Order: sequence, then C-alpha cells, then structure tokens
Amino acid sequence: MTVRALVFDVFGTLVDWRSGVAREARRLLSAQAPNLDAGAFADAWRGRYQPSLETVRSGARPFVDLDTLHAESLADVLAQFGIADVSDAVQAELVQAWHRLDAWPEVPAALARLRDTFMLAPNSNGPVRLMVDLARRNGLVFDAVLGAGYSRDYKPKPALYRDAVAAFGFAPHETMMVAAHSSDLAAAASHGLSTAHIARPSEHGPAGGEMGPSVPVTYAASDLADFADQLGCR
Repeated sequence: MTVRALVFDVFGTLVDWRSGVAREARRLLSAQAPNLDAGAFADAWRGRYQPSLETVRSGARPFVDLDTLHAESLADVLAQFGIADVSDAVQAELVQAWHRLDAWPEVPAALARLRDTFMLAPNSNGPVRLMVDLARRNGLVFDAVLGAGYSRDYKPKPALYRDAVAAFGFAPHETMMVAAHSSDLAAAASHGLSTAHIARPSEHGPAGGEMGPSVPVTYAASDLADFADQLGCR
C-alpha cells in the first residue's frame, strides 16, 4: 500500500491542549481566582467542545469558527467556577490560549522527518489562523491547511475527510488520517482513508487518554516518532 499524504488531528494528537489552556487560565485569571484549579478549568472548557460543534454539525446554526464557539462557551465555564468580573479583553485573551498550545515534545522533529517523504496538512476543527499560530509557535511545517476552515464543517462530517483527499488529489487510501482519537479514525476509514493511531495517554491529565486504538487501523504508534520509525523515515 502506498501512502502519499498525511493529514493530522491537532488538539491532543500534535499539541497538548490541557496543559496550555491551564497555563493561560492560571496566568490570566490570577486576580479573580487565585486558587483556581486550572486543570479542571481546562477540562470543563474542553467538555463544552463537542456540544458546541454539534450546533453547527446538526444544521441548527450556520458555520462559525472554533474561536467563536470557544468564546461562547467560555462564559459558562467562568460561571461554573464562580469567576466574575472578567473583562472582555481578558476573555478574548483566554480564547487565544488555544492559539498558544505547545506541541508534544517529539512532534516537531518527527513531523520534519515525515515531511521528507509525505505531504502534510492539519485536518483539524480549528480555524486556519489557529493552525498557523500553532505551527509558527512550535516550528511545524505543513504543505497545506485543511480541516474546518477549509471545509466549513466539523469532524466527523464527511466533508472534512473527502476534502482532505481531494485537496491533494490522491486516492483515498493514499491519504492517511493520523489521530489520537479512535472515533476520528473510524470516520476517516469509512471514507476510504488509511489511518494511524498515536497514543496520548496523558492527553486528559489524570483522566488519561487513549493508550491504543479501539478500532482497526493501518498503523498504531506509541508517539509520532514511533510512527515515523514505522514508516521508515530517517
């Protein structure tokens, strides 16, 4: 089997969203909530992620980008933690926390190895600017930016996988979805893409993450460096 393009989930797969959001929440809310459990705050905000995406996926509202959805759900998270008097400017900075996430340690070097052989693109629910900001922050080099900002919908809707295949012009099996989430890979496989699971056992902090795939995949790797090894990248 020949694979020519790799498309990546980003939140959790390439970057550590929990630590980054917690860090920024701790910094920006120190005056209003000096004893904030920043990890719990990040978890609560992430917990609103799928319900907010569903308002678009279901057709209940027109497409809006993830920054807008994060801004809308932030108000509920602040209320949940009893945090009041947070200015509009600080709330806007909190939304930008998702643009300032750090890659998992092995990702930059492993991605560079993969790019020597394959075309690469994020296939994320994040908007184009967010993907660009994360790439520039972490030294990640892509050949295109695909995903929600390109397809105007959210995973696991078919457009995101079909558009990823069409964008590079390869056959579906020549395009591989790489993710730390089995549900994402199952959706990709249903549209003919090859799949690779990357274990991220600490994605959710104490709550853990996927140690391995729960669905059939083409490759299963302990991290992105192991994936590059399995693909024979130097």
